[in-house]
Amino acid sequence: MFKRFRRLRINEKLRELVVETTLSTNDFIYPLFVREGRGIKNEVSSMPGVYQMSIDEILKECDELKKLGLYSIILFGIPEVKDSIGSDALSENGIIAKALKEIKKAHPDMFVVTDLCFCEFTDHGHCGILDIEHETVDNDKTLNILADQAIVHAKAGSDMIAPSGMMDGMISAIREGLDSEGFINTPIMSYSTKFASGYYGPFRDVAESAPSFGDRRSYQMNPANRREAINESLEDEKEGADILMVKPALAYMDIVRDIRERTLLPLAVYNVSGEYSMLKMAGKMGLIDYEKVMMETLTGFKRAGADIIITYHAKEAAKILKS
Repeated sequence: MFKRFRRLRINEKLRELVVETTLSTNDFIYPLFVREGRGIKNEVSSMPGVYQMSIDEILKECDELKKLGLYSIILFGIPEVKDSIGSDALSENGIIAKALKEIKKAHPDMFVVTDLCFCEFTDHGHCGILDIEHETVDNDKTLNILADQAIVHAKAGSDMIAPSGMMDGMISAIREGLDSEGFINTPIMSYSTKFASGYYGPFRDVAESAPSFGDRRSYQMNPANRREAINESLEDEKEGADILMVKPALAYMDIVRDIRERTLLPLAVYNVSGEYSMLKMAGKMGLIDYEKVMMETLTGFKRAGADIIITYHAKEAAKILKS
């Protein structure tokens, strides 16, 4: 006789005992955006609860994060002056280098990841040195300055370098540059599968990084391509990446699972600005239970195979996890 599957109808304590996927504050990396000045904390209209901050305000923010059990951040810089090659990103007196030194001095227990790219630092908003003829980025020329930028970050105290420009060969170039300066133990978390996505819109407000012409489709992934997306991450693993990443996260959980099943490396997802803002706006309109949907979404990333979640929701999620 056919035996009907018996779904456990269980009380809350037993439910907790058999849960398959859990969230912890240790899963989260919280993005912070630093700019020149003092006493600056400007909320971004398209991203409620997210701010551009001066270094002194960033230090206060780190105090608040630690109270919530959040000890990992990823740092983005907004320079005072931009130029064609992003010179501020290459300077030991640039905004990222200065912020790193101050954060590590005041908060040595914080794990500080630095985003490694040029889009926030160039006057054209693209991720490296331009190839004017083809209206895109010159991949090989950009590799040279990516390695230089990584060394600046490492010297200033970065705990992990996170290259986001999707240049071919970037992991090999950065690894070689770091090793040549003695930073053999500085890990690299690669934005290894990064799609040319419409979900990035609000980020360009907070980072002031919108391209002045064209778009980034020539060096970011086609959202329609699954096999190529898998291959991009596996190629970065071959080049020496220590952690892989899928960005965005919400529309690409199939890719997260595909990569998870093909690598033993830690895997991160970036829960990007558009994903965050959509939940915020839907919650504000009363269309969803914001906190419930937020935690369901974050749990979905873990269930799909992510070990690390970069998310603007981290503070709110941490408060729920502590309650």
